[in-house]
Amino acid sequence: MNTRVYYYLIIFVSAAFVWACSPRPPVLEPEPEPVFYLKADPDQVLEVLSKGLENQGIKNWIQLQEPIERSLVYIRSRDSQAEAVCLPELCLKWRDIEETLEIFLLLLPDIDRNPRVLTYFFDFYAIDPDILLTGYYEPLLDASRHPHPEYPYPVYSVPDDLMTVDLGRFHSRWQGQTLIYRLNNGRIEPYHDRMTIDQEKVLRGRDLEIAWVRDPVDLFFLHIQGSGRLRYPDGNFEHVLYAGRNGLPYVALGRVLAGKGFLEPEEVSMQSIRRFLKDNPHLMDYLFTYNPSYIFFTLADHGPKGSIGQILTPYVSVAADPSFIPWGSVMILDAVLPEYQGNSSSVSGPVLVQDTGGAIKGRHLDLFCGFGERSEFLAGKMKDRANVYLMVIKNDQD
Repeated sequence: MNTRVYYYLIIFVSAAFVWACSPRPPVLEPEPEPVFYLKADPDQVLEVLSKGLENQGIKNWIQLQEPIERSLVYIRSRDSQAEAVCLPELCLKWRDIEETLEIFLLLLPDIDRNPRVLTYFFDFYAIDPDILLTGYYEPLLDASRHPHPEYPYPVYSVPDDLMTVDLGRFHSRWQGQTLIYRLNNGRIEPYHDRMTIDQEKVLRGRDLEIAWVRDPVDLFFLHIQGSGRLRYPDGNFEHVLYAGRNGLPYVALGRVLAGKGFLEPEEVSMQSIRRFLKDNPHLMDYLFTYNPSYIFFTLADHGPKGSIGQILTPYVSVAADPSFIPWGSVMILDAVLPEYQGNSSSVSGPVLVQDTGGAIKGRHLDLFCGFGERSEFLAGKMKDRANVYLMVIKNDQD
């Protein structure tokens, strides 16, 4: 732990403990404006935290220790002096995020009795305009370890001809950009798209299948969620985790269905998409090809894992666009969740950026909802505005 951390601990020991938004119209798509960070009133954040952590499945702040430590594993692998994000209103190095997590970890035993202690050590920045909050979950798929007529749809591992290059090594203007490609007769080409893989079966016969599943719609949604669980005929389960992608852009099927008039924009959800595909199986292959993005997987005993390589925590882990909100960041989320079985709930507490996704761009967060029926329902229905406050260690000059 460096001197800045000790400095803040000294302040904490000597500090005197003090005991201590209106709803907005729903939004269906993230708006095009850039992200802005606005310094927030600490009392506004404390008002959010006063609602409690119960809806996140957290009994007390100490339970955040493990997910915070997981974020630290990733952050400590980065160059501490390198920029994590630099926007006109806020420029952070990886060191700043590491120290935020370290101090947050040390304060956990005290926050339950005195949430205001957070305001002694951290500044809060409201992300403006509002964030679009969606959800994702860990789906369950019936699967076979071996080819079987009842399980005809393969789950593929990363092909050996899928190549990746860090473009930032060639020019600073491409910093953070990656090119995914394949070689065809010595020439660089985009990797195979969904139609080529699924309908032309270009990957068959290459020993890339790690499992076979029963339902093509379930497999398509596994690609969207990025990870899941396989249930085998013998009753055993196995995690199937994201391992790579073909590098082509993600196109939301809900947007395609709305654009073609099959669904009204306001009724688009995972549940409505599933119903449409079930009622119109003859359109399934045609519609799937509108999303050229394709995901490759690996099997594991534990999961799911986010982009930082660590296991995700339901209602605490979120996916974000790392060009705006760096991985490992701590945020306070204030959001109303969809009503489930007549019960309404909200998330009004800390979340950790531990993942990303092809559809997560700009002012868009994806909340990991876990595994099970409620998780599937909430993830499928969640699509609304949320208030988000980035929590950052105070500058030495404060």
